[in-house]
Amino acid sequence: MSDRGAHSRRKFLRGTGALGVGAAAVWAGAANLPTAGAEPTEPEPAPRKKPFAAGGVKGKVYVGYQGWFACAGDGSPINTWTHWSTGKTPSPGNQTFELYPDISAYAASSLHLTGYAKLGNGKPAQLFASHATDVIDQHFDWMKQHGIDGAALQRFGSDVTAIGQPRLQQRNEIQAKARAAAEKHGVGFYLEYDISGFTDANLVSALQKDWTDTINGTLKLPASPSYAREGGKPVVHLWGLGFTNRPGTVESSLEIINWFKNQGCYVIGGVPRGWRTDANAKPGFGPVYAALDMLSPWNVGNPTVDQKAFDDDMARLKANGQAYQPVIYPGFAWSNWKEGAPRNEIPRRTGDFMWQQAVAAAKCGTNSAFIAMFDEYDEATAIAPAATDKSMIPTNQYFLTLDADGTKVSSDFYLRLAGAATKMINGSVEISPTVPIPPIP
Repeated sequence: MSDRGAHSRRKFLRGTGALGVGAAAVWAGAANLPTAGAEPTEPEPAPRKKPFAAGGVKGKVYVGYQGWFACAGDGSPINTWTHWSTGKTPSPGNQTFELYPDISAYAASSLHLTGYAKLGNGKPAQLFASHATDVIDQHFDWMKQHGIDGAALQRFGSDVTAIGQPRLQQRNEIQAKARAAAEKHGVGFYLEYDISGFTDANLVSALQKDWTDTINGTLKLPASPSYAREGGKPVVHLWGLGFTNRPGTVESSLEIINWFKNQGCYVIGGVPRGWRTDANAKPGFGPVYAALDMLSPWNVGNPTVDQKAFDDDMARLKANGQAYQPVIYPGFAWSNWKEGAPRNEIPRRTGDFMWQQAVAAAKCGTNSAFIAMFDEYDEATAIAPAATDKSMIPTNQYFLTLDADGTKVSSDFYLRLAGAATKMINGSVEISPTVPIPPIP
């Protein structure tokens, strides 16, 4: 039915009051009867739902998606404990994560028993496996529910170069499932290459081969309607350019950026926070930064909110005709696996720390942002549901909980906060100087 027809029908039904309900029903029925000698008319088909298309990254807020937790017995190619711990069952003193997840929404088949004592609420201490289809589906469902535009799927150099090994198969299978979940829930996604694990010698060739043979050839990720396209160009994020502890020279970095552009891609660069001044960055990378379509300076680990830094980044990029995707994050800690590191190192401050970063992003004039990260429980930067208090963590091991700063919040508080931040950053709502959502809905 056309829009005009739909409006006409509503107008007619609104006018039935003078006839009375019964008369109106008879009249409506009579209107559907064929006249003498006329062929019965077929009902018009319902309009088809327009398929979801992700669109671009400008005016959007994306979250980083690690998808890297594995458990022994999870049936994945790796099929051993990774990121929760290093190969052995997580147990007191043997873990590599700081923030305990809220596991209540996951299917029993996707949860795996640890070596910890029971949780404070008496339930077994279990952890989820990222390879499980229902886990990935739940994650993208949460993004949709909370108004988050999509996920940057992390793809690491150490995976890409593991040709023929389980870890590359694991990464490919998880990202194929992420594509399916994004399409199912109407959420965007794009590839973010973390160049950690490459070398100066293989950075360019390995990225070229992976993008051509696997991402486009085998997985066909950019063919998905949910794959982000800025100006019709598939988005690729190269994280680590210009970092002192990451591979790549000025020449090789420019080569790979320009190669992706020649493939028709829109290229985002994950660059050091001090990219404008070469602070804590490789010197001489100005031409690399200038070649990018969008810059996303890495802000994780910075314990302050510096409005001037946001403003200066935006001013420089606007003058250069480039786009700005600032990084915001909820907090940080890694005491469970970095000996001597303090607990609750960069406090979340009941959401205020992340919110003030979002305010700074909105004030500087950009309408885009990157939230680090969706599911990184390792360094306690996850916005996905987490343990609210001691009742949700093992009784015999310290883990950070969301009430660490003295206020009880719901396990999904940071998902809700991310949704609110998205609306403020993209300009759908006015800038609020204070957190606009309640701790518990």
